[in-house]
Amino acid sequence: MKPTRSGCRPGSSPITSRRSRGRTRRCGWGCGCSWPPRCCSSPALFTGYSVYRFQFPEAFAECSRHLELTLGTVNTLVLITSSLTVALAIHYARTDRRRAAAICLVITLLFALSFLGIKAVEYAAHFHERSLPGKYYAYEAVKIPGAAMFFSVYFLMTGLHGLHVIAGMSVLSWILRRTLQGRYSSRYYTGLELGGLYWHLVDLIWIFLYPLLYLI
Repeated sequence: MKPTRSGCRPGSSPITSRRSRGRTRRCGWGCGCSWPPRCCSSPALFTGYSVYRFQFPEAFAECSRHLELTLGTVNTLVLITSSLTVALAIHYARTDRRRAAAICLVITLLFALSFLGIKAVEYAAHFHERSLPGKYYAYEAVKIPGAAMFFSVYFLMTGLHGLHVIAGMSVLSWILRRTLQGRYSSRYYTGLELGGLYWHLVDLIWIFLYPLLYLI
């Protein structure tokens, strides 16, 4: 079917078409405005990590061995699985299965809460051991130059990532509400896709953080 001169397909009014495009633009701005800060801050953090790791290679390697590798690995699996459930939510919305899409979004939010809970357990252990950033570092197990810098970088990178997890949860909660209201279907699911893309970005950043902080 060819569009008419107004740019609409036969059977749809120009007003409806404009409203649909307006919703798409609003969703694009809402989810997309948080991408530039994320994309700008991440290269700066990774660059800082590279500089200080080159300056203190022994300290970074030793401190990395004292992190909770099991918890870091579990959190990685949690986030990877949450990306799958977001993708499934988009698939179900595209096939007009609103209930299944909502269930997948709820599961994704539960995975996100699990991630933050596991990270909170890690942070609590760091505070107990006093493996803290900067001048607050007093960890007895590692007493070499650069150890405090490692934990400064660690808390900065994981803390900023955690804030973006919380932001992603807010976006997904809003999308879940709209899904339950029947706003997404095979005819329109752009907002859900944009929210999913943001969540995939959050997961992708962690996939880079995990080996840098826990494995090498």
